[in-house]
Amino acid sequence: MNCATLSALSARLEDWELCTFRGDDEVYHGSSQYVFSNSTEMRTPIFILCAFVACLQTGLGSTDPQDAAALLSLMSEWQNTPPSWGASDDPCETPWEGVSCNNSKVTVLKLSTMGIKGTLSADIGTLSELRIFHYLRDLTDKKTCRDLSFNNELGGQLTPSIGSLMKLTTLILAGCSFTGSIPDELGSLQNLSYLALNSNQFTGKIPSSMGKLSDLFWFDIADNKISGPLPVSNEREPGLDLLHHAKHFHFNKNQLSGSIPEKLFHSNMTLLHVLFDGNRLTGRIPDSICLVQSIEVLRLDRNSLNGTVPSNINNLTKINELNLANNQLTGLLPDLSGMDSLYYVDLSNNTFDPSESPAWFSKLTSLTALVIQSGGLFGEVPETLFSFPPLQQVILDYNHFNGTLRLGNSVSQQLQLVSFKNNNLTGIELTNGYNLTSLILVGNPICSKLPTATYCTLSQDPPVPYSTSVVNCVSNLCPPDQSPNPQSCSCAYPFQGVMYFRAPFFRDVSNRTLFQELENKLQTALDLTPGSVFLQNPFFNDDSYMQIQVKIFPSTGMYFSRSEIQDIGFDLSNQTFKPPRLFGPFYFIASTYPFPAVEGRSTMSVGLKIGIAACCALLVIGLLVVTIYALRQRRRAERAIEQSKPFGSWARGHSGDEGSEAPQLKGARWFSYEELKRCTNNFSVSNEIGSGGYGKVYRGILPGGPIVAIKRAQQGSTQGALEFKTEIELLSRVHHKNLVSLVGFCFDQGEQMLVYEFVPNGTLRESLSGKSGILLDWRRRLRIALGSARGLAYLHELADPPIIHRDVKSSNILLDENLNAKVADFGLSKLMSDDEKGHVSTQVKGTMGYLDPEYYLTQQLTDKSDVYSFGVVMLEMITAKQPIVKGKYIVREVKMAIDASDEEFYGLKELMDPVIQIATNLIGFRKYTELALRCLEELAADRPTMSDIVKEIEMLLHSAGLSTNSQSASSSATDIRNSKGVISQPYISGTRKDVSEDNFDYSGGYSFSAKPEPK
Repeated sequence: MNCATLSALSARLEDWELCTFRGDDEVYHGSSQYVFSNSTEMRTPIFILCAFVACLQTGLGSTDPQDAAALLSLMSEWQNTPPSWGASDDPCETPWEGVSCNNSKVTVLKLSTMGIKGTLSADIGTLSELRIFHYLRDLTDKKTCRDLSFNNELGGQLTPSIGSLMKLTTLILAGCSFTGSIPDELGSLQNLSYLALNSNQFTGKIPSSMGKLSDLFWFDIADNKISGPLPVSNEREPGLDLLHHAKHFHFNKNQLSGSIPEKLFHSNMTLLHVLFDGNRLTGRIPDSICLVQSIEVLRLDRNSLNGTVPSNINNLTKINELNLANNQLTGLLPDLSGMDSLYYVDLSNNTFDPSESPAWFSKLTSLTALVIQSGGLFGEVPETLFSFPPLQQVILDYNHFNGTLRLGNSVSQQLQLVSFKNNNLTGIELTNGYNLTSLILVGNPICSKLPTATYCTLSQDPPVPYSTSVVNCVSNLCPPDQSPNPQSCSCAYPFQGVMYFRAPFFRDVSNRTLFQELENKLQTALDLTPGSVFLQNPFFNDDSYMQIQVKIFPSTGMYFSRSEIQDIGFDLSNQTFKPPRLFGPFYFIASTYPFPAVEGRSTMSVGLKIGIAACCALLVIGLLVVTIYALRQRRRAERAIEQSKPFGSWARGHSGDEGSEAPQLKGARWFSYEELKRCTNNFSVSNEIGSGGYGKVYRGILPGGPIVAIKRAQQGSTQGALEFKTEIELLSRVHHKNLVSLVGFCFDQGEQMLVYEFVPNGTLRESLSGKSGILLDWRRRLRIALGSARGLAYLHELADPPIIHRDVKSSNILLDENLNAKVADFGLSKLMSDDEKGHVSTQVKGTMGYLDPEYYLTQQLTDKSDVYSFGVVMLEMITAKQPIVKGKYIVREVKMAIDASDEEFYGLKELMDPVIQIATNLIGFRKYTELALRCLEELAADRPTMSDIVKEIEMLLHSAGLSTNSQSASSSATDIRNSKGVISQPYISGTRKDVSEDNFDYSGGYSFSAKPEPK
């Protein structure tokens, strides 16, 4: 039997679904409708079959000759490659470490922290496919990635041939030793969304071709020797101002020169972090930077900027850190009033005009640190400043404050340092019992009178920096190259490195709560056991970065495996790991890991090959045995259906009628109560993602990793067995990419539950309202409208029998990981038999604002009622408003505002969502609005069908040259869910618990009212 035959057999076996085991109960598979007992006699042949299929899948991947040659070329220029490299001539069939393949092509090259030495061969450009499948990440087969970070002796010039990797979305070369210029060819990587070249030795200028990377989300070239100006676009070439979707400009610690161009920033940008500190920039701070109101961190310190600070700097109301220190800025101290999210301010060492304490000293209650040294300030300091609850540091050295320093009676409990060195203070009032770690008044007149006072000396002990406790371990018992594991005190080889936090929002390096939260986050994100992370000696360096020594210990044994080190290095280099929010942006530089020595490299022996061949022969025989056995069991399985759970209970409850038969399912399976109990942590409150009159919805993780939404009927909301059977038969037959799919059901121990695919990006309503953190541009909204219309058209015209949804609304349209629309809640819909195709009556589950006005006159719903509701949703996507807001009905407001003479906005500019109002090209906006209004005609007969709507939206997209197929949202290295116009903060966890009914309004078959139910 040759490999082609084995491959065909393997493909035929994929539909059998024989490789699922579950306790002592039966497993029901809708596709085969077999019930296999988990008995001893079945375990062995099924195990043999699964092992055989796995063997086949492993053995089918011989490497494409071009890719194999490229890897061999890389290997020839490298030292310290992993031991498996070169162990065979086929990197796919006998996998080399860090290399994975699909269809003979190299799809993953992940070699971070391997200690590789050498240069990057130009042959790397021939690896045309790099699809990564990381076991901790959720990536599609289109995600492409290359990670060679933390190999500090991997250097030389970055080959221009890397620009040939047209499918690359992620390039991480951080912490290596690359030299020379950044190649212009990088601008050819049109799919690139994540670029990290930081901590190398690159020189030359920033290529203007970077402006062509329209999907770029993360742009980090910090800590190099890059010089020259910041490029902006002109008639001949692109520039950085074209990167509308970039969230991160990390250009700090280079040698950039010239002024910051006024054209660099504009209101269409969505930047979060602008880090230009530690360069040679001159000129004024451009006024245009104040147009980017999404900025959260702005660091322009340690340059040679001059002139006045823009007067509208306080437009940046979302900013958390503002650092303008060590420049040559003039004029008045900037007015920071209204910047209510500001944590850290440093305006030190400029040449501002002398002034009294600004009013904002008493207003910015979010401050954790205020630093203005040599700021020309005089007068008295308002005591209100010291009462801000989060305040940790006030450093106002080398100013001209005079009079008495009054700290007041409500001093912040977190305040550790107050420093007024070299001012003109003549007195101080301290509150009794005030516990200030460090008060420094050296160089003030008061210290001439009280030279022995503690605050008049510089010998005060600063707070002891945090370190993970190893009090029970005796560190000197370990050899010099090992450390005691905090968890077990046993000696081990930790993975070590330094985390650099570029703009933390706090200054207290002794805060146990904050650093223990960081430890816990690291342990969870890296899948480590508690106590595996050791943090040591956090401090602020000369760049005002907080750096922390990190040691990560293996959960078992003395060493990490190479694959574990690759995974940890990858997660820390591509921002997959998100620290607690107050730590802000970071980067990680790893030390080379001391892998245990490997004695040579050997190829597969002849004896081993013979053994494998014999094993495969036995597996083939086992396959034939299992096939015969499965066929003989079919009849027995059919008999078991009538007696097994849950169908036996149906038979007992409906003996003699159609309810006694097992449901005819297509693709759905039965779950026991115990299974769903386990995968939801006993229906834990922390797993709850929705609730309503029917009961609650829980997030669950099935064995093997799939995430599902489980809708559990509460007591009193369950149906009869026959109704529930009819419901799941209907749902299992409805399969469309724009409808939420039924995975399975539970009818066990008195419970009725429906199990659906989990749709991760919440509802369209959440995105339109801003709750989800996702901003939808106009093109994405058009595609969402098209997807939703396709789903409804399927229900109306292709479902058997046809279905009227009856509750179409934006909270019943869910967005998947690629922001494609999926219609939900059609399980409560009304079936249309042939004789009632025109309408259905009563039992309306509608929502005020969406309900067909004809219903109030006729008490009848039709498929055109869904069309009316969909028209309301179309208007929601224009306005982002709910159908009824403060008594105003969106349909009426839009109809009254229509102005046919307005070519661009059709008279709706004032009603439009600001997110799309600023768009330069609202493709087909007028036709889209006219289509929505036709859906909203008072008479149902005047409305289009859903299939008509699909055709018109498709024509609208085609006329603009846009694809009508679903498009995935580009991401950062692994899980940053950002397409054009989508915001995701990589330092704030995306985990969200939603408890309102509209958040996850999954379909289900439970009782409903006979009247409209406003929500």
